[in-house]
Amino acid sequence: MIGKLKGIVDEIDEDHCVIDVQGVGYVAYCSSRTLAALPPAGEAVTLFIETYVREDLIRLYGFGSALEREWFRLLLENVQGVGAKVALAILSTLSPAELANAIALKDIAMVSRAPGVGKKVAERIVIELKNKTPAFASSGALNIELKQDIGSGAAPAPVADAVSALVNLGYSRDMAANAIAAALKSAGDGADSAKLIRLGLKELAR
Repeated sequence: MIGKLKGIVDEIDEDHCVIDVQGVGYVAYCSSRTLAALPPAGEAVTLFIETYVREDLIRLYGFGSALEREWFRLLLENVQGVGAKVALAILSTLSPAELANAIALKDIAMVSRAPGVGKKVAERIVIELKNKTPAFASSGALNIELKQDIGSGAAPAPVADAVSALVNLGYSRDMAANAIAAALKSAGDGADSAKLIRLGLKELAR
């Protein structure tokens, strides 16, 4: 099995790239996010690879980070109805941090933004992966443990309202969710939205 390719970008297409490794061109199918981050043809690159083997097919899927590859594996192995194409669509639409955030907050609408992902599939993703995301908290992009505090069950209305309020003030959804998660940790589960917003703004001002 191939786990990593380190070589030269030979070609970048709509859904794949070709990496030249000592004269051998490897075709790796990637998310649009990964493809957009690749250097121009002729420059060095390293891709983390998931080798997909079926009776009639061997295909390589390439990722810019080990974390993105782990999310791909999680989606394929744990969520019924999610194949490689849908998993790549999800990772094209949401970064690993955004996906972890959406799952922790049970944000079905955010997961449903990916092409080919309807409400039922998005619900399955949230349900099946809600207890698996903490393994990736070390990514540094998010503190998933805090998100799990918010996302245990359905997110309480004050929490959802506070996140929405910060987003309306111009903060990204990730920044807002991180801030409210930290606010909830210090304020406690019974805090109302006004208190969470106030504490969240303090977090953002640090």
